[in-house]
Amino acid sequence: MATIHSYSLGTPCWFELGTTDQTAAKNFYGQLFGWEAQDSPMGPGEFYTMFQLGGRTAGAAYTLPRRVLDQGVPPRWTVYFATPNVDASAAEVVELGGALVQPPFDVLDVGRMANCQDPGGAAFALWQAKRHAGAEVINEINSICWSELATWDTDQAREFYAQLFAWETQPSENMETYIEFSTDGQERGGLLPMDESWKGMPSQWGVYVRVADCDATAARAKQLGATIRYGPFDAPGVGRMALLGDPQGAGFSIIQLGSAG
Repeated sequence: MATIHSYSLGTPCWFELGTTDQTAAKNFYGQLFGWEAQDSPMGPGEFYTMFQLGGRTAGAAYTLPRRVLDQGVPPRWTVYFATPNVDASAAEVVELGGALVQPPFDVLDVGRMANCQDPGGAAFALWQAKRHAGAEVINEINSICWSELATWDTDQAREFYAQLFAWETQPSENMETYIEFSTDGQERGGLLPMDESWKGMPSQWGVYVRVADCDATAARAKQLGATIRYGPFDAPGVGRMALLGDPQGAGFSIIQLGSAG
Protein backbone atom coordinates (compact mmCIF):
# COMPACT_ATOMS: atom_id res chain seq x y z
CA MET A 1 0.00 0.00 0.00
CA ALA A 2 1.01 3.62 -0.46
CA THR A 3 2.95 5.60 2.11
CA ILE A 4 0.75 8.07 4.03
CA HIS A 5 1.91 11.68 3.84
CA SER A 6 -0.94 13.66 5.43
CA TYR A 7 -3.92 13.39 7.77
CA SER A 8 -7.16 15.35 8.04
CA LEU A 9 -8.64 16.88 11.20
CA GLY A 10 -9.50 14.34 13.89
CA THR A 11 -7.76 11.37 12.30
CA PRO A 12 -5.57 9.22 14.55
CA CYS A 13 -2.18 9.99 13.06
CA TRP A 14 0.53 8.92 15.51
CA PHE A 15 0.90 6.25 18.16
CA GLU A 16 3.45 6.62 20.95
CA LEU A 17 4.46 4.20 23.68
CA GLY A 18 5.52 5.59 27.02
CA THR A 19 7.41 2.84 28.83
CA THR A 20 9.65 2.10 31.79
CA ASP A 21 12.15 0.04 29.77
CA GLN A 22 12.70 1.36 26.28
CA THR A 23 15.31 -1.21 25.32
CA ALA A 24 13.08 -4.09 26.37
CA ALA A 25 10.12 -2.53 24.54
CA LYS A 26 12.14 -2.25 21.33
CA ASN A 27 13.06 -5.92 21.63
CA PHE A 28 9.48 -7.03 22.37
CA TYR A 29 7.70 -5.15 19.58
CA GLY A 30 10.53 -5.86 17.16
CA GLN A 31 10.23 -9.60 17.66
CA LEU A 32 6.42 -9.58 17.74
CA PHE A 33 5.65 -7.32 14.77
CA GLY A 34 8.93 -7.03 12.90
CA TRP A 35 9.27 -3.36 13.81
CA GLU A 36 12.72 -1.91 13.29
CA ALA A 37 13.91 0.71 15.78
CA GLN A 38 15.65 3.96 14.95
CA ASP A 39 16.88 5.98 17.93
CA SER A 40 17.35 9.76 18.02
CA PRO A 41 18.98 11.58 20.96
CA MET A 42 16.61 13.63 23.14
CA GLY A 43 19.09 14.77 25.77
CA PRO A 44 21.68 13.31 28.16
CA GLY A 45 21.01 9.57 28.32
CA GLU A 46 17.64 9.94 26.58
CA PHE A 47 16.51 8.92 23.12
CA TYR A 48 13.33 8.71 21.08
CA THR A 49 12.66 5.47 19.22
CA MET A 50 10.88 5.51 15.87
CA PHE A 51 9.36 2.14 14.97
CA GLN A 52 9.48 1.31 11.28
CA LEU A 53 7.72 -1.40 9.29
CA GLY A 54 9.17 -2.01 5.86
CA GLY A 55 10.99 1.32 5.96
CA ARG A 56 7.88 3.34 6.91
CA THR A 57 7.21 4.86 10.33
CA ALA A 58 4.58 2.98 12.33
CA GLY A 59 4.86 4.54 15.80
CA ALA A 60 7.33 5.45 18.49
CA ALA A 61 8.51 4.83 22.04
CA TYR A 62 10.16 6.83 24.81
CA THR A 63 10.98 6.34 28.49
CA LEU A 64 8.48 7.88 30.91
CA PRO A 65 10.20 10.50 33.08
CA ARG A 66 10.35 9.91 36.83
CA ARG A 67 8.14 12.96 37.49
CA VAL A 68 5.42 11.39 35.32
CA LEU A 69 5.72 7.97 36.98
CA ASP A 70 5.50 9.66 40.39
CA GLN A 71 2.12 11.06 39.30
CA GLY A 72 0.87 7.50 38.87
CA VAL A 73 0.97 7.41 35.06
CA PRO A 74 1.51 3.79 33.96
CA PRO A 75 3.21 2.57 30.77
CA ARG A 76 0.72 3.18 27.97
CA TRP A 77 0.13 3.91 24.31
CA THR A 78 -0.96 7.47 23.48
CA VAL A 79 -3.04 8.28 20.41
CA TYR A 80 -2.32 11.54 18.58
CA PHE A 81 -5.04 13.24 16.52
CA ALA A 82 -4.29 15.45 13.55
CA THR A 83 -5.23 19.12 13.48
CA PRO A 84 -4.26 21.96 11.13
CA ASN A 85 -4.04 24.34 14.12
CA VAL A 86 -3.02 22.83 17.42
CA ASP A 87 -3.43 26.09 19.36
CA ALA A 88 -7.03 26.51 18.22
CA SER A 89 -7.84 22.85 18.92
CA ALA A 90 -6.23 23.03 22.37
CA ALA A 91 -8.33 26.05 23.25
CA GLU A 92 -11.43 24.18 22.12
CA VAL A 93 -10.51 21.18 24.30
CA VAL A 94 -10.80 23.45 27.35
CA GLU A 95 -13.99 25.13 26.11
CA LEU A 96 -15.61 21.69 25.68
CA GLY A 97 -14.78 20.58 29.23
CA GLY A 98 -11.44 18.85 28.69
CA ALA A 99 -8.06 19.84 30.09
CA LEU A 100 -4.56 20.62 28.88
CA VAL A 101 -1.84 18.55 30.52
CA GLN A 102 0.77 20.32 28.38
CA PRO A 103 -0.17 23.44 26.39
CA PRO A 104 0.89 23.60 22.74
CA PHE A 105 4.64 23.49 22.13
CA ASP A 106 6.95 22.99 19.16
CA VAL A 107 8.73 19.67 18.66
CA LEU A 108 11.84 20.96 16.88
CA ASP A 109 10.90 21.41 13.21
CA VAL A 110 8.77 18.26 12.94
CA GLY A 111 5.48 19.52 14.36
CA ARG A 112 3.57 21.21 17.15
CA MET A 113 1.62 19.32 19.79
CA ALA A 114 -0.36 19.42 23.01
CA ASN A 115 -1.14 16.76 25.59
CA CYS A 116 -4.77 16.73 26.65
CA GLN A 117 -7.45 14.98 28.66
CA ASP A 118 -11.07 14.63 27.60
CA PRO A 119 -13.90 15.35 30.09
CA GLY A 120 -13.79 11.70 31.21
CA GLY A 121 -10.07 11.90 32.00
CA ALA A 122 -8.75 9.92 29.03
CA ALA A 123 -5.37 11.15 27.79
CA PHE A 124 -4.74 11.97 24.14
CA ALA A 125 -2.52 14.28 22.11
CA LEU A 126 -3.01 16.83 19.35
CA TRP A 127 -0.57 16.97 16.44
CA GLN A 128 -0.03 19.75 13.89
CA ALA A 129 2.31 18.38 11.26
CA LYS A 130 5.32 20.21 9.94
CA ARG A 131 8.09 17.94 8.74
CA HIS A 132 6.49 14.83 10.30
CA ALA A 133 2.89 14.04 9.30
CA GLY A 134 2.56 10.96 11.48
CA ALA A 135 2.53 7.23 10.83
CA GLU A 136 3.44 6.42 7.25
CA VAL A 137 1.83 2.99 7.45
CA ILE A 138 -1.52 2.02 9.01
CA ASN A 139 -4.09 -0.74 8.46
CA GLU A 140 -1.53 -3.16 7.04
CA ILE A 141 -0.47 -6.43 8.67
CA ASN A 142 1.68 -5.68 11.76
CA SER A 143 0.71 -2.01 11.82
CA ILE A 144 -1.81 -0.14 13.96
CA CYS A 145 -5.24 -0.21 12.35
CA TRP A 146 -7.75 1.04 14.94
CA SER A 147 -7.92 3.45 17.88
CA GLU A 148 -10.43 2.87 20.67
CA LEU A 149 -11.59 4.86 23.67
CA ALA A 150 -12.79 2.75 26.58
CA THR A 151 -14.98 5.18 28.52
CA TRP A 152 -17.45 5.28 31.37
CA ASP A 153 -19.60 7.82 29.51
CA THR A 154 -19.93 7.21 25.77
CA ASP A 155 -22.52 9.98 25.34
CA GLN A 156 -20.20 12.57 26.86
CA ALA A 157 -17.22 11.32 24.86
CA ARG A 158 -19.21 11.20 21.64
CA GLU A 159 -20.34 14.81 22.02
CA PHE A 160 -16.88 16.06 23.01
CA TYR A 161 -14.94 14.50 20.15
CA ALA A 162 -17.63 15.16 17.55
CA GLN A 163 -17.48 18.86 18.39
CA LEU A 164 -13.70 18.94 18.66
CA PHE A 165 -12.91 16.98 15.50
CA ALA A 166 -16.15 17.09 13.48
CA TRP A 167 -16.34 13.32 13.67
CA GLU A 168 -19.21 11.43 12.13
CA THR A 169 -20.39 8.85 14.65
CA GLN A 170 -22.81 5.94 14.55
CA PRO A 171 -23.57 2.75 16.50
CA SER A 172 -21.76 -0.32 15.24
CA GLU A 173 -23.78 -2.79 13.20
CA ASN A 174 -22.20 -5.60 15.23
CA MET A 175 -22.55 -4.13 18.74
CA GLU A 176 -25.30 -1.61 19.43
CA THR A 177 -23.57 0.02 22.41
CA TYR A 178 -20.28 0.47 20.52
CA ILE A 179 -19.88 3.83 18.75
CA GLU A 180 -17.74 4.04 15.62
CA PHE A 181 -16.23 7.31 14.44
CA SER A 182 -15.14 8.28 10.97
CA THR A 183 -13.36 11.09 9.15
CA ASP A 184 -13.53 11.71 5.41
CA GLY A 185 -16.07 8.90 5.21
CA GLN A 186 -13.61 6.30 6.55
CA GLU A 187 -13.99 4.49 9.87
CA ARG A 188 -11.06 5.31 12.15
CA GLY A 189 -11.94 3.89 15.57
CA GLY A 190 -14.54 3.43 18.25
CA LEU A 191 -15.90 4.28 21.68
CA LEU A 192 -16.28 1.26 23.96
CA PRO A 193 -18.61 1.55 26.98
CA MET A 194 -16.89 0.38 30.17
CA ASP A 195 -18.77 -1.89 32.58
CA GLU A 196 -18.17 -3.54 35.95
CA SER A 197 -15.42 -5.70 34.49
CA TRP A 198 -13.40 -2.46 34.20
CA LYS A 199 -14.07 -1.46 37.80
CA GLY A 200 -11.33 0.76 39.19
CA MET A 201 -9.87 1.62 35.79
CA PRO A 202 -9.99 5.10 34.24
CA SER A 203 -11.22 5.95 30.77
CA GLN A 204 -8.38 5.39 28.32
CA TRP A 205 -7.39 5.34 24.66
CA GLY A 206 -5.87 2.19 23.19
CA VAL A 207 -4.58 0.84 19.90
CA TYR A 208 -5.16 -2.29 17.81
CA VAL A 209 -2.45 -3.87 15.69
CA ARG A 210 -3.61 -5.83 12.66
CA VAL A 211 -2.15 -9.35 12.48
CA ALA A 212 -2.40 -12.28 10.09
CA ASP A 213 -3.06 -14.87 12.84
CA CYS A 214 -4.46 -13.69 16.18
CA ASP A 215 -3.89 -16.93 18.09
CA ALA A 216 -0.33 -17.39 16.88
CA THR A 217 0.54 -13.75 17.62
CA ALA A 218 -0.99 -13.95 21.11
CA ALA A 219 0.98 -17.10 21.83
CA ARG A 220 4.18 -15.47 20.59
CA ALA A 221 3.51 -12.37 22.69
CA LYS A 222 3.14 -14.56 25.78
CA GLN A 223 6.45 -16.27 25.01
CA LEU A 224 8.05 -12.83 24.83
CA GLY A 225 6.75 -11.88 28.28
CA ALA A 226 3.38 -10.30 27.53
CA THR A 227 0.22 -10.86 29.56
CA ILE A 228 -2.94 -12.13 27.85
CA ARG A 229 -5.61 -9.98 29.47
CA TYR A 230 -8.54 -11.30 27.45
CA GLY A 231 -8.97 -13.66 24.54
CA PRO A 232 -8.32 -14.58 21.85
CA PHE A 233 -12.03 -14.38 21.02
CA ASP A 234 -14.28 -13.98 18.00
CA ALA A 235 -15.99 -10.64 17.43
CA PRO A 236 -18.93 -11.40 15.12
CA GLY A 237 -18.78 -9.45 11.89
CA VAL A 238 -15.31 -8.11 12.69
CA GLY A 239 -12.68 -10.78 13.24
CA ARG A 240 -10.70 -12.43 15.98
CA MET A 241 -8.93 -10.39 18.63
CA ALA A 242 -7.08 -10.41 21.93
CA LEU A 243 -6.26 -7.80 24.59
CA LEU A 244 -2.65 -7.92 25.76
CA GLY A 245 -0.26 -6.18 28.11
CA ASP A 246 3.36 -5.83 27.05
CA PRO A 247 6.15 -6.87 29.48
CA GLN A 248 6.20 -3.37 31.02
CA GLY A 249 2.41 -3.29 31.40
CA ALA A 250 1.29 -1.13 28.48
CA GLY A 251 -1.99 -2.42 27.07
CA PHE A 252 -2.70 -2.97 23.40
CA SER A 253 -4.91 -5.20 21.28
CA ILE A 254 -4.38 -7.37 18.23
CA ILE A 255 -6.95 -8.17 15.59
CA GLN A 256 -7.22 -10.62 12.72
CA LEU A 257 -9.82 -9.08 10.46
CA GLY A 258 -12.56 -11.04 8.76
CA SER A 259 -12.06 -14.37 10.48
CA ALA A 260 -15.36 -14.39 12.34
CA GLY A 261 -18.84 -14.15 10.91
